[in-house]
Amino acid sequence: MSLLQIILIAFALALDAFAVSVAAGFSIPKVRVRHALTYGAWFGGFQAIMPLAGWFGGRTLAVYISEVDHWIAFGLLTLVGGKMIYESFRIEEQEKPKDPLAVKMLFMLAVATSIDAFAVGLSFALLNVTVLLPILIIGVVTFGLSYAGVYLGAKGSHFFERKIEVVGGLILIAIGIKILWSHLA
Repeated sequence: MSLLQIILIAFALALDAFAVSVAAGFSIPKVRVRHALTYGAWFGGFQAIMPLAGWFGGRTLAVYISEVDHWIAFGLLTLVGGKMIYESFRIEEQEKPKDPLAVKMLFMLAVATSIDAFAVGLSFALLNVTVLLPILIIGVVTFGLSYAGVYLGAKGSHFFERKIEVVGGLILIAIGIKILWSHLA
């Protein structure tokens, strides 16, 4: 897998966290650096941990499914991408949370936005991708976008939320198609 593909995957995965960070920034009365750092650290950390967990799971299964691993990687990336596109149309206005910096809420949001990263980590294992560089890139990109998202939300920038999810989903689907195509060609 090329560095460009890993970076595109990182951006696609980070877009969920970015959208949630924008919403959080909108609901925090006076955004400070520590607020943006908190969201960046939670989301970036979980987005780095989950593909690692998926990779370990995939390494265990790789022996049994090596004949169809490219189909599974294609399927997982397509499902995750399709789910992101589907959910982009389901975003509804919600009541502002009482404390967007509560640990319980941050934990739940970080887990929810990083489940897709687990599936991508599984794909990395099936494709025999070394995982250290991808998890570092995914974590750093997610940290940066989440950090920026809090500030954009504070400026009232909800305009991009739905469009960003669609773009991320399309990127993952395109990478899945490329993986399948390279194995079949």
